[in-house]
Amino acid sequence: MNPKTIRNTAFHLHRWLGLISGVLLCIAGLTGSVLVFWHEIDHAVVAQRFGHVIPTGEPMPIAAIANTVKTAYAPKGLTLSSISLPEQINHPGLVWLHAPADHHWQVFVNPYTGLVMGDREWESSWVGIIYELHYKLLAGEIGLLIMGIVALLTLVLSITGIVLWPGWRKLIAGFKIKSKNAHIKRTNFDIHKVAGIITAIFLAFIGFTGFAWNVPQAKVTEAIYAATLTSKPADPVSKPLPGKQPLPIAELIQRADGAVLNATTTYVSFPEKPEEPFRMGKRQAQETDKWGNTRVYLDQFTGEVIQLSDGLKPSRAEAIINQFGAVHFGTFGGVPTKILYVFVGLAPTVLMVTGVVMWWYRKRNKTQPLAAVESEAIAKRF
Repeated sequence: MNPKTIRNTAFHLHRWLGLISGVLLCIAGLTGSVLVFWHEIDHAVVAQRFGHVIPTGEPMPIAAIANTVKTAYAPKGLTLSSISLPEQINHPGLVWLHAPADHHWQVFVNPYTGLVMGDREWESSWVGIIYELHYKLLAGEIGLLIMGIVALLTLVLSITGIVLWPGWRKLIAGFKIKSKNAHIKRTNFDIHKVAGIITAIFLAFIGFTGFAWNVPQAKVTEAIYAATLTSKPADPVSKPLPGKQPLPIAELIQRADGAVLNATTTYVSFPEKPEEPFRMGKRQAQETDKWGNTRVYLDQFTGEVIQLSDGLKPSRAEAIINQFGAVHFGTFGGVPTKILYVFVGLAPTVLMVTGVVMWWYRKRNKTQPLAAVESEAIAKRF
């Protein structure tokens, strides 16, 4: 395929996919910009609503907090799901509960006294609404699939935008925005090309990871294991024993702690079905991710370690997959990259508006040449 045909194909894909999916891309981008700092914002919201935590002595054992919440909320039909440990000493512990109809509740607990500070339904909270809109369009499984497809289109639009960028012919022109004495059409095009090329790589990674998460049927992770010649471990499974109840939470936690020494526990995930394992997340000292990528899976009936993912010694495939969260949420460079990702999230709106303006101008002038000729002319102009 010659360069002219490639550009022509890229032009058509870029224009029509952008016009078709523009509104949904804006929703994903704008909500994503808000979610970049949702932890920091929500800590302030929770503190204002439920009060502050004053550190007093040593934190209570995780098992004690879990049992306290379980006892208080089980009569309401809520099932213990997980516990996220506080990120800072003055933050509350967060216990997640699973409710019927696939709803979730958050219970905030003082980690030093074990007292429940308050609770809220996740789906009704400010962040839950934005998250569900970003992730599922507030439309359940159908919305999940739609946003997965939108994520894939984000990847395609990023790649085609990079192909069409005029800077490949003349670098300076690719970053120049002409506004003085320029027609609005020219300024609009310049804004589109500069905003697009600056954010294209980030949007491509965001689109790829979003598609992998939202559309597991695409088997992206399986493809990564295959491409890296890495054997994919079997999913960890507990084996129910006739007449035997799961081990107490305290014992399971003790066994998980013993599997990885000198590591900080970041979260505990409790099995909700007999075949599900007990899981504990750990962060070893050398790990950079705040939640860590070390995971311990135990059989909930025997307490045996059935799988251990070492965050310091990941397989080739795990090393790639472990970066999905960082590149999707912009946490790989701390606060500076998170600020950058706020602007990356705004980019789809800028690109959609300028893209529609370009399309409108072309549609209004029926005498303009074909798309292939037009794209070539734009490229040669710079």
